[in-house]
Formats: sequence, C-alpha cells, structure tokens
Amino acid sequence: MQRQAFSFSLFMYQLPFTPTKNSMRLVILLSLITTAGSLHAQQNDSSSHSYISSPATIADRTKDDDNRRGKDFRLTMKAIVVPASLITYGVISQSDGELREFDVRIRNMVRRDADFHTPVDNYLQYIPGLSVYALNAVGIKGKNNFLDRTMIYLLSNAMMSVTVQSIKKITASPRPDGFGKNAFPSGHTATAFAGAEFLRQEYKDVSPWYGIAGYAIAATTGILRMYNNRHWFRDVVAGAGIGIISTDFAYWLEPVIAKKLSRKKTTPSASPYGN
Repeated sequence: MQRQAFSFSLFMYQLPFTPTKNSMRLVILLSLITTAGSLHAQQNDSSSHSYISSPATIADRTKDDDNRRGKDFRLTMKAIVVPASLITYGVISQSDGELREFDVRIRNMVRRDADFHTPVDNYLQYIPGLSVYALNAVGIKGKNNFLDRTMIYLLSNAMMSVTVQSIKKITASPRPDGFGKNAFPSGHTATAFAGAEFLRQEYKDVSPWYGIAGYAIAATTGILRMYNNRHWFRDVVAGAGIGIISTDFAYWLEPVIAKKLSRKKTTPSASPYGN
C-alpha cells in the first residue's frame, strides 16, 4: 500500500501544472517524502535476514537496560534500500535533463510568491531529534538511557554533517536563488530526517505515531527549504536519505564504541613495581 501511494505521488507530479491543483500537489509532495520514510521504517522493522549484526553491549549492564537498548540492532540490507534510493535519485538528478526539468517545474509551483520567506525551517530541523529528550523529560521513556542515546545522536549528526559538507564541496551545485554553490544536498533536510529516524528508533516500541510525527516534521522542513528557494527537489530528497542512513549507521556503530570504552575502563593497569 505504501509503495502504491509513493508511485501515485510520482504519477501526479507528471501531470501538467494548473493553479487549481497546486494545493493538492503540495499535500502529495509532503506525503511522498513522508511515505518514503514510513516505507523505510516498515522494511527496517520487519526484516529478519541479510543483516549486519551489531556487537554485544557492555557486559555489566542490567538486563532491563540491555533489553531497552536493543543490543542486537540489525542494519538490514533491506532497510538501506529506501535511503540509498533517495540518495541515488538526487545524484542522478544532478546530470539528468528530464529530472532537472522536473525540479524546475516544482520550483515554479512552490515559488509563485517570489517574496515569500520564512525562518521556521531553521528551527524546525531540530524538533524531531530534540523531541526524544523532551519526551524522556516528561516521563515517556524511549529505548536507550541518556548516555547511549546521546552518543547515538552525536554519531548520527557527525556522520551526517561530514557527508553533507563533503558532497557540497565536491558538487558545488548552485542554489535556485543564485546565492551560493552549495545546494546539494540539503543540510537542513538531512538534520531533520536524521532526527526523525532517531525519534522513530527510540519510540517505535512505544507507539509508531512518534516516528510518523517526526517524519512529517522532517518532510515539512524539506518543503520549506524549497519554498524559501534555497534548494531544489533533488537536494531535499538526497538530504532525507543521508539523514536516515546516518542514524541507522549510528545505531549499529554505537555498541562497538561503547564496548571498546568499557574494556578500557575495566582493564587493570600494570603496576610499575611488578607483583
């Protein structure tokens, strides 16, 4: 059903643009990006094979903490398909004439008011990730304790930032408003989707609606970047993929780091005087 919705969204964008259809297409654009995240979530949760197993967590953790932490987090090949596809679409769109024209059509539709500008996206990008800490603060506990989730969040943002900034320098893609050559991919969108996946991973066992809300906010951030004429559609799509996959890698990598740190703390130092 989600694949059908995604296909329908793409089909609707191939139709000629008319003023009476603009509002509907904005809703479809939002649902297209959000559906991609939801499809990724469904594949990530249901996959039970073709995975890279994460190493065991610190041995001296309590049983309850181990269970909440998801010590056997699996980075499934199936789950990587959606964010990888989003990134691939963005890369191909850099040189494909038809897809670039598609971007122009979307820009012309959302930029009917040339004077429109809002700073909301500058703040909205952080809402999904910070929501994890807000929910824990009011007593709605997620999967991980404060230390673990903070390490995951920092790892995710570090990998996402390095990837985004590196690609920006390599591609030097002009922004649609003409100010700057660092459009591809969208850093705001990557930050928002990294936070949305972080929120989903932490609360998917509590309620799927937390993740859905996070992805909706992330998609809104991406759309506002286009409304502000700071990014093309391809920039937003690729940014979403980078954000999602960065968080998934962080959930797999964090136990590796935690285990190494634990070994350093528990290994007794040799006495300089001998035994």
